[in-house]
Amino acid sequence: MSAHTPPAGGVDYAGYLRLPELLALQLPLSTPEHPDELLFIVVHQASELWFKVLRHEMDGLIAALERFDTMRALLAVQRINVLTEIVAQQLTALDTLPPQRFAQFRGYLGASSGSQSAQFRAIEATAGLRDPHFLAAIREHGEPPAEVQAALARSTLQSLVLALLAHLEVPLVSLYTGPEPTPLFLLVEGLLEFEQRFVRWRFLHVQLVERIIGPGTGGTGGTLGAKYLMRTTNHRFFPELWAVRSEFYGAR
Repeated sequence: MSAHTPPAGGVDYAGYLRLPELLALQLPLSTPEHPDELLFIVVHQASELWFKVLRHEMDGLIAALERFDTMRALLAVQRINVLTEIVAQQLTALDTLPPQRFAQFRGYLGASSGSQSAQFRAIEATAGLRDPHFLAAIREHGEPPAEVQAALARSTLQSLVLALLAHLEVPLVSLYTGPEPTPLFLLVEGLLEFEQRFVRWRFLHVQLVERIIGPGTGGTGGTLGAKYLMRTTNHRFFPELWAVRSEFYGAR
């Protein structure tokens, strides 16, 4: 039977979603088990699942841009923005974790840190982050994971959008000087919205870390904690798409 052939008699809800396997993956390490560790694990595992979907949708966005399909790219960006918001908002569940209770099981995390998420780093690289601090951070402990290296080898989203505009012979600034918004305008603005939502996610993360461990406490895995996270809020995916505003006002 092929992977795409449903089993005889169909499949039920638990079987389709592999719920027995999925629900067996939450394994708190604290002894005795701390009642808040399950929440901590589920929030981070759920983030990784959403990261998987985000990467899938970003692949679709890149494919659409490479074939100069503006409408498909626009639809992909709209979905990516919704997914980014979901990832950000689920962090609020950890706002209910008091600092003294996190301290009771924090030691069991060992050297693990969210900065080690290969999927998150791949999303940053796919979006276009090439900042020297970012490149140094992902190579701090050796060669980056394969998915991160593959993302770094790709064209950035900004370069693909600029290539689309060049292909259509549409200057970027003209998107803001024409009489009516166009699909290209909505696409560019959608990408900027993605970056804004991503920065909000970073800032929510900073606030969460400060609330739980304080602004000056180092993070797990030897990171600088909130200090490092705050620095990342200055990272830009689309500097040229932002800069066009200055050109736009200069052109009026």
